[in-house]
Amino acid sequence: MRATIGRLGIAVAIAALVAGCGSDKTPELMNLRKTGQGPDEFSILPTKSLQMPENLAALPVPTPGGTNITDPTPAADAIAALGGKPQQITGKLPAADSALLARADRFGADPAIRQTLAAEDLTWRQHHNGRLLERLMRNSVYASAYEPMALDQRAELERWRSAGVPTPGAPPSSVAQKALPRTN
Repeated sequence: MRATIGRLGIAVAIAALVAGCGSDKTPELMNLRKTGQGPDEFSILPTKSLQMPENLAALPVPTPGGTNITDPTPAADAIAALGGKPQQITGKLPAADSALLARADRFGADPAIRQTLAAEDLTWRQHHNGRLLERLMRNSVYASAYEPMALDQRAELERWRSAGVPTPGAPPSSVAQKALPRTN
């Protein structure tokens, strides 16, 4: 009798453990969460200051769900900050960039590339979701999950240098650093 209860208890414990391991939800590799009760700083967008227009007739007609003249316009603001003309934003490809687009599109473009990558990434994250204790403790496993895809910066820099490509923005090579005179 005691052996039967013991076996039943072990079977229930194993079933509960196995049931806790399986999940259909999307793996969370970063585990970012709010630490307090305050507002989310990224959801608060600063608006432009209110100004009285010179001609009230020049104001746009209000449209439900439309934009407001005090709404932020990051693309136009960035173009103006870099010395461009924000009024020339049309959303169309400039004629000067057509050759660049033709070159980039020479082998064709997959119209469903975003959906394909999202599905492949979901599969990758499901197979690299961290160990049991990492998931229980809600540790971030993002870096270890994507480590096989990370670029080895030093090896890549040395590869380009050995090919004779100048790398002016990179730190000097280890050979060049050893050749520098020591100052104490």
